[in-house]
Amino acid sequence: MIHYIMTFLISMVPLIELRGALIYAAGFQIPLYYAFPICVVGNMLPVPVIFFFARKVLEWGKDKKYIGKFFTFCLEKGHHGGEKLKKKAGKGLPWALLLFVGIPLPGTGAWTGTLAASILDMDFKTSIRSVILGVLLAGVIMGTLSYLGFGMLFGL
Repeated sequence: MIHYIMTFLISMVPLIELRGALIYAAGFQIPLYYAFPICVVGNMLPVPVIFFFARKVLEWGKDKKYIGKFFTFCLEKGHHGGEKLKKKAGKGLPWALLLFVGIPLPGTGAWTGTLAASILDMDFKTSIRSVILGVLLAGVIMGTLSYLGFGMLFGL
């Protein structure tokens, strides 16, 4: 039971998220049909909080003495990068967000994708739809790789 709880908690951690949680679950031989929904729910749980509050926290902190430069950098970088992405993606921005979240590379995922959507002033429903589909895509990719990899390892 502890490994199920750990799988859930790991899926909520930034940068690790569902990707690392599925590897953890596969390593402890939690069946994929349990691990997958646990990881998706855990990964999506912080998303609304990030969407509604991360930008506000960055804007609040941009004029503070010690954190202001970093917070301003994050806002400017996010805004500048977001505008470039908007121009390139156009109406395909939700698809770009889905792929950004769904392709399991370092620095991508639900946390980063949701923060980007918030900085880009994307619609909440559209953002959530793209992020959850991206999380599902990442789950299919990582679930397949993790469980095939551990299956081959334990099959030896």
